[in-house]
Amino acid sequence: MKDNHQDSQLKRGLSTRHMQLIALGGSIGVGLFYGSSSTIQMAGPSILLAYLIGGLVICTIMRALGEMAVEEPVSGSFSTYANKYLGRFAGFLSGWTYWFMWIVVGMAELTVVGVYINYWFPDIPQWVTALVVLVIMMLVNLANVKAYGEFEFWFAMIKVVAIIGMIVLGLTIIFFGVGNQGEAIGFDNLWAHGGFMPNGFHGILMSLVLVMFSFGGVELVGISAGEAKNPSKSIPSAINNIVWRILIFYIGALGVMMVIYPWNEVGSEGSPFVQIFDYVGIPAAAHIINFVVITAAMSAFNSGLYGSGRMLHNLSVQKNAPKYFKTVSKNGSPRRGILFSSAVLLIAVVLNYVVPEKVFIYISAVATVAVITSWMIILLAQLKFRKSKTKEEVAELKFKIPLYPLSTYIAIAFLLMVIVLMTFISDMRVALYVAPVWFLILFVGYKVINVKK
Repeated sequence: MKDNHQDSQLKRGLSTRHMQLIALGGSIGVGLFYGSSSTIQMAGPSILLAYLIGGLVICTIMRALGEMAVEEPVSGSFSTYANKYLGRFAGFLSGWTYWFMWIVVGMAELTVVGVYINYWFPDIPQWVTALVVLVIMMLVNLANVKAYGEFEFWFAMIKVVAIIGMIVLGLTIIFFGVGNQGEAIGFDNLWAHGGFMPNGFHGILMSLVLVMFSFGGVELVGISAGEAKNPSKSIPSAINNIVWRILIFYIGALGVMMVIYPWNEVGSEGSPFVQIFDYVGIPAAAHIINFVVITAAMSAFNSGLYGSGRMLHNLSVQKNAPKYFKTVSKNGSPRRGILFSSAVLLIAVVLNYVVPEKVFIYISAVATVAVITSWMIILLAQLKFRKSKTKEEVAELKFKIPLYPLSTYIAIAFLLMVIVLMTFISDMRVALYVAPVWFLILFVGYKVINVKK
């Protein structure tokens, strides 16, 4: 069966509004709602400093990506830049690693949705929920890029409203004593339980690993650059706003939590967000957060399917994947890439009930390394991109990274430090064993493809 349209060009259907929320949705995941307590236990109140440091590095990485994306707004983003400026193998490695990362993340998010649906409907099997969500999101992505943008806009909006609501409620407790007999709580909890850095500088260092992983997905704004209606305007706007998003949504939300509760009690009774809503006396707090987490998981899955489909299309354009994925449908959607990714995800859902859980922990380890790999390639490609330009061309760049090249080198050094820190965390160490195997498989695959040519 042939596609209705044999063109290989994606359509520009994402507005500035869509781009803003895609960047925001990418940087706010389920981890903030339920996983934030684990990072707080590592560093105490000083986790705020860790998020600030990590946030500055992420901003540097995104400015590096933005500099290239504004000049060359293509779908596939950093894989295309890696292919052009670092060589074909770099494009092959980054593209396939990023595709696999979203497949693994998508598999995890499908499972998460099933778990939280069971909170309301315990009799519905998890695989049924996972299958329904997979089909719905697949149809959305097959429709056109605008449909994806609309779904992501509203999914992200729900997360934003929930976080802002929690922060506002928290501030009423802190300053006006709402839910505390009218007595303002004050800020003593930030230093009254072992100090601001209860686990010392070591705690901040160790927490940086998890902090950086929590930002994974923010680079999606670069993947969507090829479908932005006005990339010279929407890309800089989306990237620049990442700074205040990190400050408000991560530092603001976690700061409010630790002011209200001693840091060693945050998350001791379920989600930290549920604790805040319960404190104020809002009924059905757990149900509200359960709904938010489900939409957050669906948002992550929606973005993952979008990113994996576009990456396969881009790899095909680079001749780093079969020609089969190059064609797009009449409405501008890379249908074959989306269907293939969905098929792989369907297998993953089935395997979830057959393969021991440990196997999935090892596979997920590759996803964590993939994030670091993608960011490192963005920075290295940006260095080559800038060196390929004349002084006159550099002067004409519309969205330059600040403090080049110092900022780029500092970000590279920071990512290398994170990889070293992973060796000291047992749950993360497995990633450093699995990653070389994955890269070896890609190297062999790359050589096979080139021999066939």
